[in-house]
Amino acid sequence: MKNICILGAGLSATSMIDYLLQRAEKYDWNIRLGDFNEALAEEKINGNPRGKSFKFDVKDSQQLETEIQKSDIIVSMMPAMFHHLIAEKCVLFGKNMLTASYISNEMKAINEKAIEAGIGLYNELGVDPGIDHMSAMKVINEIQADGGKLTAFFSSTGGLIAPTYDNNPWNYKFTWNPRNVVVAGQGISKFIRNGMYKYVPYRQLFRRLMTTHIDGYGDFEIYPNRDSLSYRETYNLKDIPTLFRGTMRRPGYANAWNVFVQLGITDDTFVIENSELMTYREFLNAFLPFEEGVKVEEKLKNYLPNLVNDDVINKFNFLELFSNKKIGIAKATPAVILQKILEDKWQLDDQDKDMLVMQHRFEFTDKNGKNRIKTSSLIVEGESKKLTAMAKTVGLPLGIATKLVATGKVKIKGVSAPVMPELYLPILEELKSFGIIFTEKEL
Repeated sequence: MKNICILGAGLSATSMIDYLLQRAEKYDWNIRLGDFNEALAEEKINGNPRGKSFKFDVKDSQQLETEIQKSDIIVSMMPAMFHHLIAEKCVLFGKNMLTASYISNEMKAINEKAIEAGIGLYNELGVDPGIDHMSAMKVINEIQADGGKLTAFFSSTGGLIAPTYDNNPWNYKFTWNPRNVVVAGQGISKFIRNGMYKYVPYRQLFRRLMTTHIDGYGDFEIYPNRDSLSYRETYNLKDIPTLFRGTMRRPGYANAWNVFVQLGITDDTFVIENSELMTYREFLNAFLPFEEGVKVEEKLKNYLPNLVNDDVINKFNFLELFSNKKIGIAKATPAVILQKILEDKWQLDDQDKDMLVMQHRFEFTDKNGKNRIKTSSLIVEGESKKLTAMAKTVGLPLGIATKLVATGKVKIKGVSAPVMPELYLPILEELKSFGIIFTEKEL
């Protein structure tokens, strides 16, 4: 019997929890699910006799130690800032741990201790990071095994609305944390192109776009992710001349979002005076020059003539940004106000289904010296507002990885990402049974 403890019962954990509960009888697992909202954890257990819910406070060090000591495997779906604290306890008590989040510097720092303790700290087992690593490494290793040499690697992912339910001019709805969407890209984005390092400041980010096409789903635009350079080490492509990772949106999104960036409306560093009394129109006007007697719409066009076109005005009208609707939030930053405005309009409706889009592009010379290009594309549509494509693609690979560790099929020690064949090959193969299938195509 194995005791599996899952910490965190949020939306992104749903598919993973269901996956493990459905296999608990077969593999003789007992599953404990802890969340600060115990009612939510109980709902996710859904009466399964192999599962038990409990109230969990990650800040309660004694409770954390107790739960880890009586478990064989820990799966953390806590906020990323807590993973290394949980991992340190797992090292102390010799327990394997899995999570979907990025490997942090704090996590890297305990790698040697984890190896000495004989345990694995498995990270980046979601979708991005996660499935992106697995699918990329599969093709990279195949190319290299056949004598090829990678000259360029492009990878992009997007959480979007499925075409049937795409009914707003932004061609976008929230399928993930709204906060992350509002502050996306802040800082410097960096990648390498034809051997030259490229650095894109936030104010230029939504102008520096690439485009791609996916058969059956049309065109997409891609803006750079914050750090592509570190993936040369992750994928063992230290000498590759071009490596770029980005985020996918529908055409026109980036130009309209860039208006927010240029105005300063995504700023989260200061508070708007009397924000609760402001209207949406007054909020927008607060970031425009003073021009007495000129309408806000005209000011916007005059101030950013190269960005603001009829499409942008249409998108802003959809968000009611020119209306006299009250903000109603006191002491709010511009980013908080923008998030509130977007949440009113970009939430999934009850009947909506989301869509996860991912595409890799591999440019390489084969063993005969011929230049070749291959793409690997993934489209996953959600089943419902609750069982989203995003939750499915985050949760299922983590669930499968947990099964592999629990059954002794994978015994990797130390801090790892899923870039080893013994981990990514069985996960990718099983994901096919859930409709998570990459289409590879040579151009």
